[in-house]
Amino acid sequence: MILSSSDLSFWQFALGLLSGLLLLSGFDDFVPVLICLRRALANRKPAQTPHNATDSSNQRRIAIFVPCWKESEVLENMVRHNLAAIRYFNFDFFLGVYPNDQPTIDVATSLSESFSNVHVALCPEPGPTSKADCLNSVYSRMCRFEVDKCLRFDTIVLHDAEDVIHPEALGIIHAERQAYAMVQVPVLPLPTPFLEFTHAIYCDEFAEFQTIDMRAREYCGSFVPSNGVGTGFARDILEQLARERNGCIFDPASLTEDYEIGVYIHNAGYRQHFAPLRRSNTDFIATREYFPMRVRSAIRQRTRWVTGIALQCWERVGWRGSGWTRYWFWRDRKGLVTNPLSLLTNVVFVAGVIDWFRSMAAHRPWAFAVTHPEIVMLCWATLVFQCFRLTLRMACVGRLFGYGFAAGVPLRSFHGNFINCCATFRAVWRYVQARLRKNKHVWLKTEHAYPSRGALQVERRPLAAILLAGGFMPQEQLRDAQKHARTDRELADHLLSVGAISQDDLCRALSLQSASPAASVDVRRVRKNVARALPAHVERQFGIVPFQIQAGRLHVAGSRVPSPDAWEDLKKFTPLAIEFRLVTDATYVRLRTLLYD
Repeated sequence: MILSSSDLSFWQFALGLLSGLLLLSGFDDFVPVLICLRRALANRKPAQTPHNATDSSNQRRIAIFVPCWKESEVLENMVRHNLAAIRYFNFDFFLGVYPNDQPTIDVATSLSESFSNVHVALCPEPGPTSKADCLNSVYSRMCRFEVDKCLRFDTIVLHDAEDVIHPEALGIIHAERQAYAMVQVPVLPLPTPFLEFTHAIYCDEFAEFQTIDMRAREYCGSFVPSNGVGTGFARDILEQLARERNGCIFDPASLTEDYEIGVYIHNAGYRQHFAPLRRSNTDFIATREYFPMRVRSAIRQRTRWVTGIALQCWERVGWRGSGWTRYWFWRDRKGLVTNPLSLLTNVVFVAGVIDWFRSMAAHRPWAFAVTHPEIVMLCWATLVFQCFRLTLRMACVGRLFGYGFAAGVPLRSFHGNFINCCATFRAVWRYVQARLRKNKHVWLKTEHAYPSRGALQVERRPLAAILLAGGFMPQEQLRDAQKHARTDRELADHLLSVGAISQDDLCRALSLQSASPAASVDVRRVRKNVARALPAHVERQFGIVPFQIQAGRLHVAGSRVPSPDAWEDLKKFTPLAIEFRLVTDATYVRLRTLLYD
């Protein structure tokens, strides 16, 4: 039976229409699940390519691009931590900075002076231009570096200044690049407390997207979009893009250059691969980062996503491609309609629940009651599909973040719908305004944060691996030295005692291993009262001596890195924030003299 508007009240007709649209969207959301189920039932799993990140003899040379605009607060921690954590040796960081961002330039320059595999790429124009424009400048800097050093990078990996790169991620990209021209490592938010609702919606959405949608795209032969971070590109692809676009690999006018380059690579006939989520010894192998914690920042970031993926790509690429490609275009763009509908549904649901309680208390009919049986059936079908969606998302979230955290998925869905709807309206408004005024879209910068020391506790690479990869000594000599040492500290002491390594080289190797900055301290300029800012027993217990107080921070030095628990214990002795610097054994002995003289 087909319903006509004359058979229904306006309210019942509107509710039926809304339920019908939501039901169609629910059917659509079920398609990626069916694709993954079909793949699982067919048992056609792609062969797992073994990777050995510790074998540096055949490693592809990888360049990591990090575009930066006002990232001075997070860049140093990001680079130092990842240099210490990554279990891969043949890679270099290229940090893109702008001439009108001096704090970030200072941090990047300091890092490049400390580490031979960190390089600064200065953009020619003041920022912010666009992320794509910054990446193009980084690519040019890499090409100049190759000419100067007579070498060639095989793979380009994109990352942001807030990324925590998994120690095994580059090893996976290296292995999968044998068969694929583009490899995408999963991206997940860092875990946050249950009540951090804004950041938690990223956990919910990314858990489902990285578990189901990204895999379904590859299974059905469609394009795999780059997530913007953790994406490895074959050098040949970027060179082809450079030839076609007059040297501009990434389109400076695009707000989501990563998404569009994924579409281009697929259309050009190259193979793409999404590395499925799998667990290492301690955690899932994925790029981790903090996403916006505040509503305003989340709306700002998602406005850029909607503008670039749904609007700009629609304008520039259209609906060209195979049937599956067009289907995924629809999936990526339907939020222009479904995001406002989802918020409207939430408003109707909350209003209906409130009025139901009020009607029960007042003993009156429910104002939202629907009597037409077909509308009632449609509403129930929509409810069942929405419950299935939430249950599926809770399962994905529970697997990655714990089932206690997953219990908040239904409540957080209301918050997520509000943010997505606001971002959609804002994106459409900005896009229309830019088209009418013929303005360029600028880089909508998101404020970034980086995890604390406690959140960054990872298994560090052995000192022997650092010494070998850094070329500090030959493998045979290192192997002989390891016979006389069971721990990293014993190995360091033995190498110094036999003169196999200089104090400066050992200090640099320990800095790489621990992500702690090394420093050259002029002991003659250190005041005794500063050196005695902490009790003497602190030096004996933790092996550190203060040497400077600056900008409300107490700078302490040691020839070995204290344990992670030491920093909490040290808070009992000073209200100042503590900054640690590695120094050579000789420098530390002279500092101790100031303390005990």
